[in-house]
Amino acid sequence: MQSLVIDSVTKHYGAFQALENVGFTVEQGEFIVMVGPSGCGKSTLLRIIAGLEAITAGRILINDHDVTDLEPADRGVAMVFQNYALYPHMTVAQNMGFGLKMLGRPRAEVEAAVVRAAEVLKITEHLAKRPKQLSGGQKQRVAIGRAITRSPDVFLFDEPLSNLDAALRSQMRVELSRLHSELAATMIYVTHDQTEAMTMADRIVVINDGVIEQIGSPLDLYNRPGNLFVAGFLGSPRMNFFPATVADGTDDSTVAVNLAVAPAPLRLAAPDGNGTPPSIGTDIVVGVRPESFREEVTNGAVTVDATVKVVESLGRETLLYVDGGPLTTVDSESQDGYIAVHRAHQSASSYGATMRLAIDPRDVFVFASDGATLRFPERQSTAV
Repeated sequence: MQSLVIDSVTKHYGAFQALENVGFTVEQGEFIVMVGPSGCGKSTLLRIIAGLEAITAGRILINDHDVTDLEPADRGVAMVFQNYALYPHMTVAQNMGFGLKMLGRPRAEVEAAVVRAAEVLKITEHLAKRPKQLSGGQKQRVAIGRAITRSPDVFLFDEPLSNLDAALRSQMRVELSRLHSELAATMIYVTHDQTEAMTMADRIVVINDGVIEQIGSPLDLYNRPGNLFVAGFLGSPRMNFFPATVADGTDDSTVAVNLAVAPAPLRLAAPDGNGTPPSIGTDIVVGVRPESFREEVTNGAVTVDATVKVVESLGRETLLYVDGGPLTTVDSESQDGYIAVHRAHQSASSYGATMRLAIDPRDVFVFASDGATLRFPERQSTAV
């Protein structure tokens, strides 16, 4: 059953286009995460679903009912905001039951709903406290509890973990995933944090400049991005992009690519993505994820002599930012022009050390000059 339908939604603020012909459906019980850069339109779309913004064109349907022109209270949605929006003079119980009280529900019904929500969120012992007595994570649970008490058809979350520290964000990601499983509820979640998107979503909706770039499961989008934008947006550190040209295509099964440092072309399997094979001499972009740089040299691999510039030791893993000499990235501003390398282990590398990186043709993405994906890796990349 389709819980939510976004039908050709367009939103303009005067001459500014915030959203243009956005459409997708959400099945009952799905956890959808909308991601994109700041100003892309994801929060605007969430507010449109909630009824806090009017639309220029299109429709919103919830459980097969057109709610486009309904007031927020009549849509069957509950929204959790970034800043908690708790009443400081009320207790936790009063905050959680306030929405039902305003709807005129009987006191016994309100109290029962608050108790149930508190049990689910494990905050029963805090019901008599006021917000100032709570930690950030506890305040966010209260805000979520206020939404749960209303038993909405759709839960809406607008970057709810942004104000929490790293440890609490990690904990709350687990709590929200558990909550979703227990309630079997439809949830729409907006964030700019790709870690939240990758770890929590059933499907991710990637939005850029008011349009949807791609929709899919986290691993689908990570392994088979539809274009260069999606490939660069999902992944931390982001994918490395290198300028290249097509050297030759002697048969239907392989294409050779010239990189700046390659003594010989990197021979790839023929493109299998959204576009057609590029002709000889065509400018393209080669993408290599940080974890795909190999420490061993295999047949057909291109090697890069690099100098370590930054080392981020994270205990069980290491991130290195290296200078690849003539091999420079397309988007040099994103990482100061350095190549990002991930090692799934501790590394003794330090500033100024030299290292040899191997680019295996089986791990390479290829993108057309317009950003369309031409080729996906032949295997799932894993660090060695």
